[in-house]
Amino acid sequence: MTLKLAARSLPKALSVGIRLTGLIVALLVGSSANAQGTGGVFAPVTLYTDFQQGIPQAVANALRNEVDSAMLDTGLEFDWHELSDFRSERVSAAVVVAHFGGRCDVVGMVMKGNQPGSLGWTEISDGKILPFTHVDCERVRTFLQTTLLGFRTEERERAFGRALGRVLVHELFHVFWSTQKHGTGGVAKEKYAVSDLLAEHFQFNEKQMRSLTAAKTLAALRASSKPLKASR
Repeated sequence: MTLKLAARSLPKALSVGIRLTGLIVALLVGSSANAQGTGGVFAPVTLYTDFQQGIPQAVANALRNEVDSAMLDTGLEFDWHELSDFRSERVSAAVVVAHFGGRCDVVGMVMKGNQPGSLGWTEISDGKILPFTHVDCERVRTFLQTTLLGFRTEERERAFGRALGRVLVHELFHVFWSTQKHGTGGVAKEKYAVSDLLAEHFQFNEKQMRSLTAAKTLAALRASSKPLKASR
């Protein structure tokens, strides 16, 4: 069985509020003008995480490692913070907010059927991709639990965190490629099987990586990250 990932348009009642919030934390605005390269292709992108419920450290570590690894070849590096630690003065090349809904742990899993629906989505307003993404931990957990029950406890947490990371990577693909479209394979494809989320390796394919590194959003980030030259 497969479950899909989706983009979601905001209700009109929410659009204005999200756009106004975006003036502070949206992609390529505000602090990006002051960001400078520090040796890599880009200055770090600040990624704020917001967990509806607590997340075990092992799950969180696996999630971050998967995102960092999958996005490494694009030149993107992430500076991870909890949303509660938001600082308007923090200098960033760009800012993304990732919300995780439901239970993000592996406690109390049962042999139960899959829950239908999207595993993750990214907010859209007036056809524009916004840097606000969502991962439904509860659906990912239910989707994977019958297989994860066959894992040892410590390995179960790592595998679950890695799966959550892959869903987030998919949403970051939409944000940084500024598209609602999906790829035909790899992490950018629309539908995931259990085997995709639990495989030892599952990342962008070569074609997706070329497209992503050439995307206009990344080109703008690359430009904003170049060290400033002293005027004479």
